[in-house]
Amino acid sequence: MRDTPPRWTRYFVRRVERWTTTWTLRLAVLLLVCVTLWLLKPRIEQAIGASLVCTPDAAPSDAILIENFDPDYLLFERARILRSQGLAPRVLVPIRKDERDGGVNRVAQGIAEVMGQIARLGEMEFVPIREVEPISLNAARDVRAYLVARGIRSVTVVTPLFRSRRSAMVYRTVLEPSGVAVYCAPVGSQLAVGTWTQTWHGIQNATEQWLKLQYYRLRVLPSQSAASDGPR
Repeated sequence: MRDTPPRWTRYFVRRVERWTTTWTLRLAVLLLVCVTLWLLKPRIEQAIGASLVCTPDAAPSDAILIENFDPDYLLFERARILRSQGLAPRVLVPIRKDERDGGVNRVAQGIAEVMGQIARLGEMEFVPIREVEPISLNAARDVRAYLVARGIRSVTVVTPLFRSRRSAMVYRTVLEPSGVAVYCAPVGSQLAVGTWTQTWHGIQNATEQWLKLQYYRLRVLPSQSAASDGPR
């Protein structure tokens, strides 16, 4: 007969049973997860890619704004198409400032001019912006000053595909409180919402843009909104 410990011992110690999983169950769960991810891979790719892209809503505006952080000829080509369709009469191109004289950087301006000429875009206006972290937010503030000073009340932002949701969020957060309506025109290249995992460059680009989107969404833009709602 099994000895029963004295009743008073329950105030100091107690006996418990513990269940542990076997390596068979762990392996089965791992295989199930892998198979599920493999079956759902197209939907997961689509969902992640779509989360990075703004809703295209290009509309008649006072100006087209080419987001020129990383010069891309396709952006200038898309701007030319939108202008030829009568979307907006003016095209604005942000260019980083030259620290020596406060004007636009001549090299960056020259590159933009060449791409504009090849795209047959026509006349462009260059907007000096600062390259100060967070770059997108401070650039949007410089763009806001330019637009307000010239009475521009609406812009269509031409922006790279996987950057477009973040760009739309930033410009709307900064410009709309000043009465400037913002529309979005995403531009794809070799990357697409459902095929970005097919190349290492696509995976790298999508991962980088997803991380930056979360950083701006959770940290940068809330502080900007709080500052806008504070004393004026």
